[in-house]
Amino acid sequence: MGPEKEECDVRTRAASLYGKKDIRIREFELPEISDDELLVKVVSNSLCLSTYKAAILGEDHKRVPETIQSNPIMTGHECSGVIEEVGSNLKDRFHAGERFVLQPAMGLDSGYSAGYSYEHFGGNATYMIIPKIAIDLGCVLSMKDDYFANASLSEPMSCIIGAFNASYHTTPYVYEHEMGIKEGGSLALLGCAGPMGIGAIDYAINGKVKPKRVVVTDINQNRLDRAKQLVTEEEAAEKGIELTYVNTSGDGVVDALMELSGGRGYDDVFVFAPVTELLVQADEILGNDGCLNFFAGPTDKQFKVPFNFYNVHYASTHLVGTSGGSTGDMIESLELSAEGKINPSYMITHIGGLNAAPHAILHLNEIPGGKKVIYPHIEMELTAIADFEELGKTQPLFRELHLIVEKNNGIWCKEAERHLLKYAGASGGRV
Repeated sequence: MGPEKEECDVRTRAASLYGKKDIRIREFELPEISDDELLVKVVSNSLCLSTYKAAILGEDHKRVPETIQSNPIMTGHECSGVIEEVGSNLKDRFHAGERFVLQPAMGLDSGYSAGYSYEHFGGNATYMIIPKIAIDLGCVLSMKDDYFANASLSEPMSCIIGAFNASYHTTPYVYEHEMGIKEGGSLALLGCAGPMGIGAIDYAINGKVKPKRVVVTDINQNRLDRAKQLVTEEEAAEKGIELTYVNTSGDGVVDALMELSGGRGYDDVFVFAPVTELLVQADEILGNDGCLNFFAGPTDKQFKVPFNFYNVHYASTHLVGTSGGSTGDMIESLELSAEGKINPSYMITHIGGLNAAPHAILHLNEIPGGKKVIYPHIEMELTAIADFEELGKTQPLFRELHLIVEKNNGIWCKEAERHLLKYAGASGGRV
């Protein structure tokens, strides 16, 4: 038997799900951890639309237990923080003070995972307990950098990386797939100027596999302009990639996209919105052996779109869909982020404290912008980064945060996070 762990009574505050559309801030004492568990402090948690879906469905969601009225579950799964206490059987693997990021894709037959299924295990909390099953599955990853928001966003970035890895190509009469997007090929990213889309553009240009050509489409010019500002055509050209942004709100879209491909079509086409017209476009611009990756998750279980099966037979076009990312995908995101090669913070548009989490989750599909990052140890309304300047006219904190992000092209960053956490620490958590 290993050395005894220090006993520590810890009270936590969490945004917990009690039923359909019923999320409350709950304050309670966590039980003492077992010899095979970790007590951790959550520093940041980014909100995911999957949490919104679970909150709306409550007990009817496949991952949510039926007992949540009496045993509410902690919400949130895109989280990072610091290990506070280590069970005696884990002291050779983890230590107090170590930074971590959670890989929430546990892959259990039950479907249970952090943020959906456990009373003491979820990211929208000041403190949580990571259970043995998650530790045994390798869900606790070491965090080399000390920028917590970017680490939290390694989970959504891993979904993007996983999609790029899941696309595949074939060679006639060779019965093994060549996994990943095509090196030196043509890549089209349709409906791709939203938050996750910007992450995909960033990875397409700065990831391990380099296409020759990347064409990004959207029907919203403001979003295209923002994407173009963040991932520039000049930056891509320096890496030998021809990057083009196209507004496809007009007519003749397929002809225009085919012309950009040199008339050959695209080796890889990703669709970032569950829109029939986009999928039809994607099918029509596939080149020989072209792979269509349906990245968007529809809510309609009967969502069906015509597909050209003549080309499936004679041109080897094919279709793949992905959801989530592996531990390896997440580690790649963390490494690329720590090296400064990708910047997941491009996706962040709002920040807030734990008090903001219940309303933000329940209205996530209505709140414009990209990723919303919750800092659980702070009390702060959900605030758009774009509003910092106006708020700064009367509030010194936002004045300073605006100056920091303004120097960083309007992007949330490590310096801004440090300033926020330092200010909140000095003010007892209230902003």
